[in-house]
Amino acid sequence: MEASLTRARSGLRTASPASISAASRRAVICRFSALNRPAPQYPGHVPLTRTERAAMAVGSGIMALLNPYRADLIATLGEATATPAFIGRLRDAMLSHPTGRRILRLRPRISSQTLSLPALRALPATSVGRAYVSWLDREGVSPDTRAAVRYIDDEECAYVMQRYRECHDFYHALTGLPTVREGEVALKAFEFANTGIPMTGLSLMAVATLKPAERRRFWGVYLPWAVRNGARSSAIINVFWEEELERDVEDLRRELGIEQPPDLRELRRREREERREERRRAREAFYI
Repeated sequence: MEASLTRARSGLRTASPASISAASRRAVICRFSALNRPAPQYPGHVPLTRTERAAMAVGSGIMALLNPYRADLIATLGEATATPAFIGRLRDAMLSHPTGRRILRLRPRISSQTLSLPALRALPATSVGRAYVSWLDREGVSPDTRAAVRYIDDEECAYVMQRYRECHDFYHALTGLPTVREGEVALKAFEFANTGIPMTGLSLMAVATLKPAERRRFWGVYLPWAVRNGARSSAIINVFWEEELERDVEDLRRELGIEQPPDLRELRRREREERREERRRAREAFYI
């Protein structure tokens, strides 16, 4: 009996730090439950169990499909489906790029407090900053509407998701795509090809909610554009937008390898005019 105890104690003493660490991690995972959560990793962080994360992904995905204008649901879906592999891969893309590493080190934020919108309106019409603020004004959008990340466990990866979220309007401005449902779906297809974030791919299910003419445009025009440009262009997460505001927007598009898609608002306007003209001709033919 004493010899057995001696061997057991010896085994504990000779156990490698790696095996002890792995055992400790497994013990923590086993103890992690809805009633026994680990401490938050950053302000606002809410640790989730796997079951909670899966339920949140399914629930937010269904509700966002029914109402794609609910930005909070889309944000929740993005966080619930991005971890750990996908957002980690996007973080690694930043770490492998000198500008991306600098963004991660400085951690800039995009809001009306960090960007002077009046100053951007005074920039040349062809500049990145002017294109951005003109897009905000035209679409009635504010840079202050992006929710804080809460459900990504790794603190650095949480910032990567926050950065992607706050840069989304720059992607709109760079491509010219509006905030109408059709434009958002087209931009999500581009983002999926470029970033690989699952939420952007899952958002393509919203194609089913588009009108027939919108679906034809998406399949025939905007999806081919999104796949071609998103896959070939540089990683847009590595653009330090705050330092590009005075640059010519066409020059930045060329550097990134992004061609602007057909003007969606103009296509929709022409289509409405054509429908009105067809109805007018039909009425005239009826009374002849």
